[in-house]
Formats: sequence, structure tokens, C-alpha cells
Amino acid sequence: MHEAGLRERKKAATRLALHEAALRLAAEEGLDRVTVEAIADAADVSRRTFSNYFSSKEEAIFYGDTVRLRRMLELIRDQPTDEQPWTVLSRAAERLTTEVYSDLAPTWLARRRRVRRHPGLLAHQVAAYTTVERELAAELAHRLTGPDVALRSRVLAATCLATLRVALQQWIEHPDGPLLDMIRTALAEAGSATGTPGRATGPG
Repeated sequence: MHEAGLRERKKAATRLALHEAALRLAAEEGLDRVTVEAIADAADVSRRTFSNYFSSKEEAIFYGDTVRLRRMLELIRDQPTDEQPWTVLSRAAERLTTEVYSDLAPTWLARRRRVRRHPGLLAHQVAAYTTVERELAAELAHRLTGPDVALRSRVLAATCLATLRVALQQWIEHPDGPLLDMIRTALAEAGSATGTPGRATGPG
């Protein structure tokens, strides 16, 4: 059991190293100039090792987004099942913002701002969010009653994740105030537009 845990930690460390190398190189040199070989070299692993973890350099760049969104799933599971789904989603998103994004180094913001200029990356960012969408929808389905639970849970999950993605992108482009304020505003707008009641009023 101990060896299995150690292997998983090593794998996680390798994924993170490849992600950080991909983001750094793409920001410094431009995405088109960065090769998988260069990313592997920067992370001190082989080209084959890279392929064991990621299918492309774009997937490696947005791996951090996937990790943070999976943390949001954990925050949702920790909340009571009898609360309004949008309240649960909003509270989890705000806690994630406070817990994770507030600790990101200024260099991360600068790198993401440079990388986002590449026109081909949006689809890959959406894909990073989509990988978590089904898991989020499955969790929300346990909290819904009435007809069309499967459809409604997927709509809620997609709406929430799209809202977070747009708010984060807007903040990366225009970081004029705290990210938490932008997340709250975006969630409130999305909740109002979709008629989904309930919203957390603070990160606690």
C-alpha cells in the first residue's frame, strides 16, 4: 500500500512538472515554437514519458485547470445534499478561488496572459473543463429531484463551468480587482439568467 501511494505521488509530481514546463515554455517562446521534446527535456523526462501523461502540449498546458476543478468536486461533495444545487456550486467555486487561485504566483498570471493570445488554445481550455463536466453532473444528479434529472444536472454543470472559465479568462485579461469578486459577480449573473435560486454570499 505504501509503495502504491509513493508511485501515485511520483506520477502526480511528473504531471505537474510537465504542466509547469509546458506553460512556462509556451509563455516564453510562443506556443508554435514549443515542442513536446522541449517540454520533456525541461521536466527532465523522456518524450515517451510525456506521451504517457498527455496527448499534446496543449493538454499539458491546461492540466492545472483540470486539477483545480477536481478540487471543486471535492468541495461540492463535502456540502449538505439538501441545499439548492446552485448555492452548492457557488459556495464551492468561491472556496476554490480562495483556496487555490489566491496562492498562485504572479508569474502564473503573466504566463497565462501571454499564452491566452494564441487563437488555437480556446478549444483546449474548453476541453479541460469538459473533462470534469460529466463528473460534476453526476454529483449534481444526486441533489436534484423531479423530471429530467440527467439533463438538468448536465445543464447546471455546463453552465457553472462555463461561467467559471469566462470569469477566469476575463480576470486574466483585466485583473483590475480580486478574482473572487469577479467569480461572485459571474455566478450571480449566471444564476439570475438561468433562474437557478440560491447563491453563497461568502467563502466561509
